[in-house]
Amino acid sequence: MTGGGGGAILAPASIPRAKGRAPRGQMKSIQINRAKMLKDEPHTGHNRWHPDIPPALEAEPGEEVVLETRDACDGQIRFGDSVEAVSNIARGVVHPLTGPVYVKGAEPGDLLEIECLDVAPEPVGWTRISPGLGFLRDLFHDPYLVHWSIEDSWATTDSLPKVRIPAGCFMGTAGVAPSHDQLAQWTRREADLLAKGSPVFPPDPTDAVPASGPAALHGLRTLPPRENCGNADAKELTKGSRLFLPVAVDGGLYSTGDAHFAQGDGECCVTAIEMAATASLRFRVHKGEAARRDIRWPRFSHPGYFMPPQWAVPKRFIATMGMPVTDDGVNEGENLTLAARNALINMIDLLQERGWTREQAYVICSVAVDFKISNVVDVPNFVVSAFLPEDIFED
Repeated sequence: MTGGGGGAILAPASIPRAKGRAPRGQMKSIQINRAKMLKDEPHTGHNRWHPDIPPALEAEPGEEVVLETRDACDGQIRFGDSVEAVSNIARGVVHPLTGPVYVKGAEPGDLLEIECLDVAPEPVGWTRISPGLGFLRDLFHDPYLVHWSIEDSWATTDSLPKVRIPAGCFMGTAGVAPSHDQLAQWTRREADLLAKGSPVFPPDPTDAVPASGPAALHGLRTLPPRENCGNADAKELTKGSRLFLPVAVDGGLYSTGDAHFAQGDGECCVTAIEMAATASLRFRVHKGEAARRDIRWPRFSHPGYFMPPQWAVPKRFIATMGMPVTDDGVNEGENLTLAARNALINMIDLLQERGWTREQAYVICSVAVDFKISNVVDVPNFVVSAFLPEDIFED
């Protein structure tokens, strides 16, 4: 990758100056009060994507920035809450993001590199099953809630006795602001999907932050990932990783939130081990690289193991296969979605054979089971495999 942090420019006069504080030396930060919801501290972040949201912080390329973040549901689930808390969630607050950060010198056509220096977890987390959401939303109709205690790089819960989940902390949602043209294009294409009956959350000012103006009325919901990255839930974006995003507006306007202590690839029940966290980041600007190389979608890398290899591989596992065949024997050739669904159902069956309830099995899959595409060439039956690490279970 060529380029660097050169060519820095001052923020235009129309952009408010940074509100961040420097707790250690010249380090910049956005600090929050997690006892309050984002709507009570709107200067610290937002929960819609829109190019007109003003930055909360300015950063020079190369300097460390610290962003304190709320959990994905903006603190609506408290440790010890009953399952009724799941049904009472205001979905319009998802996801509360901290930012934006205006990176000096970043311009449309540049490639913004975000290096993850650390993701420090808060001491508790949760995983939920929500009716109407998740990969198997047609099979799971009742809410379910698991509370996790996080200590010494492990998560444990009374809801899953003798299960320990190792740390793989990362930011589930991270991205840059779209341009006005992108905003219009993405809004149109998602409206087309909605008209065809696909599950889509269109723009909605209910519980939006900012609470008024174009961002509230027309800002895009943060649930789906897009070209600006957003809610990609890529579990490899741990400490040491580098995320590369094409810049669409001056300053990039980077924001992040929705931290996960651990997640299985797929996050099948719609949540991982959700937590609040503090992200330490460093930005670099690669001048003109996105335009020069026609990079329109996110890329990411890691110089080492994204987590200890015995967990990333994992060392001991059992896996189930899924193929594109329906329960009544209809072969839907090359249907990877059906293959993944069958791999997941087969893994839930395996866990139930071991004594876990259906809901417990679904949660275990969401926080620990990795889905991998094993075969996309041997028509008609592509293969998706679901990998369960055996060492999450204590003897």
